[in-house]
Amino acid sequence: METNQRRPTGRPRGFDADEALERAMLVFWQHGYEGASLAALTEAMGISTTSMYATFGNKEALFRKVLERYTEGPSAYLAEALEESTSLGVATAILAGTVRTTTLPANPHGCLGVQGALATSDSGSEVRDVLIAWRDNGFSSIRERFQRAVDEGDLPPGASPALLARYITTLSFGIAVQAASGVGRDELQDMADAALSTWPLS
Repeated sequence: METNQRRPTGRPRGFDADEALERAMLVFWQHGYEGASLAALTEAMGISTTSMYATFGNKEALFRKVLERYTEGPSAYLAEALEESTSLGVATAILAGTVRTTTLPANPHGCLGVQGALATSDSGSEVRDVLIAWRDNGFSSIRERFQRAVDEGDLPPGASPALLARYITTLSFGIAVQAASGVGRDELQDMADAALSTWPLS
């Protein structure tokens, strides 16, 4: 009876798919979808191109898996922020989470979901659409939370949940772009605090 199991071609001993996905996330985060070459991805992941395809699928499929990981990891602050008891608490937590995540010293600055595929060639159009949907989903979640705030009397009756959600997401995306440009955490947090100083209260 044969006891030795053959490993997929190019896959090193001790291959950790979770760790490889984490490394791929950092490459996409730093270089964007089209800027992340297969050579850079496989080198960071420590596997061959053949093994990458066998384990994760093509580059687009890998990116989709990376985006899931990003949502559940670095971007998890959004889901946590929506649990805050007040609309101002939600807005404050979202912007603070954005500032923190986009300026972590150990990670690329900016936001994978914002800058990952703002401009792409035809070959990257599906990924661009995936990220548009990702951002729209975040907006919808915030809008629904602010609608609840209006219904519960936390926000004034005349407040627009959609407008406030767009305000917060626009600020959040702007913070990410500024962070990627090298603006420091303290300055970005001061800006976020100033932006919320006129938050509508019931």
